[in-house]
Amino acid sequence: MVKADKNSKKMKRKAYEAELRKLQVKLCRLQDWVKQKGLRVIIVFEGRDAAGKGGTIRALTERVSPRVFRVVALPAPSDRQKSQMFLQRYIEQFPAGGEIVIFDRSWYNRAGVEHVMGFVDKKGYRRFLELCPEIEKYIADAGIILIKFWLEVGKEEQERRFLARINDPMRQWKLSPMDVESYRYWYEYSKARDMMLEATDSDHAPWTIIRSDDKRRARLNCISHILSVIPHKTIHNPKVKLPKRQDKDRYDDQRSLKGRRFVEERY
Repeated sequence: MVKADKNSKKMKRKAYEAELRKLQVKLCRLQDWVKQKGLRVIIVFEGRDAAGKGGTIRALTERVSPRVFRVVALPAPSDRQKSQMFLQRYIEQFPAGGEIVIFDRSWYNRAGVEHVMGFVDKKGYRRFLELCPEIEKYIADAGIILIKFWLEVGKEEQERRFLARINDPMRQWKLSPMDVESYRYWYEYSKARDMMLEATDSDHAPWTIIRSDDKRRARLNCISHILSVIPHKTIHNPKVKLPKRQDKDRYDDQRSLKGRRFVEERY
């Protein structure tokens, strides 16, 4: 593995892609183990806006099955969901045996944006912080592996990424009004982060912080950590051999497509 010098420049693409491929092979082996053993895993991604959560999740999931690595990115709650118990819509997404559920933001929205922007009252906020360790203890006691990441991006790097989104039409969709407000309230979000970590960093459900100014190193470090905290072994599956095709009903199956509608070949 490439050893990163904290004072060095950002990781080069070639080195990143080489290391990522190695880790993604290991993720495929982890996937086999999770399926065979019926493990249940929850991975929570939290962090400041533009901290790189989406890119990290893509790197984590692009070479594995979405039936095993299932990404959950819930929209704003509906009126019906607002009347439910706060955690209800998240619990509905919890893994069955043989699944790894990845929360792209989670119930910790209550400790972050909802608290900072005043969407939850002080009593509800305090009660949430009190209950979280108990709820997560229940999750751990049920045999679910719970991994919680906080991606930490610096002020200057966050500003650079926001400006890149503003100026790039393919990234503008990433910049919501709430993102802009988060930029305004940097220190309020810092205080909310500190209070959340203080209240909910426990032995059974610890927070792991990833510095993400260098997105590539952050992604590699995240995947490496996941591989290290989920005990697994390589399963040696027999090599698949393709069977011989039957010629019994052989015919020109391309000729029968003549006259059908095909997409225009522009490239």
